[in-house]
Amino acid sequence: MFTFLFTVTVSLLCAAGLVEGSEVTQTPTILWGPKDSDAQMNCSHSKDSSYYQMYWYRQLPGEGMKQVVFIIPSSQPDYSGGFSKDKFSASKAVAESGAFTVKKLETGDSGMYFCAVSEHSDTDNKYSCTKTPVFQQDVT
Repeated sequence: MFTFLFTVTVSLLCAAGLVEGSEVTQTPTILWGPKDSDAQMNCSHSKDSSYYQMYWYRQLPGEGMKQVVFIIPSSQPDYSGGFSKDKFSASKAVAESGAFTVKKLETGDSGMYFCAVSEHSDTDNKYSCTKTPVFQQDVT
């Protein structure tokens, strides 16, 4: 029995008065992998290089959104809450793009994954972002 992870990228405007969601993009539009494999999502933006901070969030079905990791170019990821590098990895070599990986896919990984970029870490500031819903399907 194989478990596959499917994702679709949907643009989302996080708050009024900011750039359109189309300025931040997650790829690929369809992502899947067998159970215990890794799944990588990429995020890029068309804002200028002052938007160098990247956040990755996860929202499981029936739950609120939770920040998984924060990263800036050429730095180590800063994980939030109970999230760790054992399950997730994030990388960011340049201001305009970064990557996020869910390691060793399992049923509990099904949910929505969001990428957000920020010019600075002021938490009162709103971010432009996209979201990636993650669905799991068992195939026999």
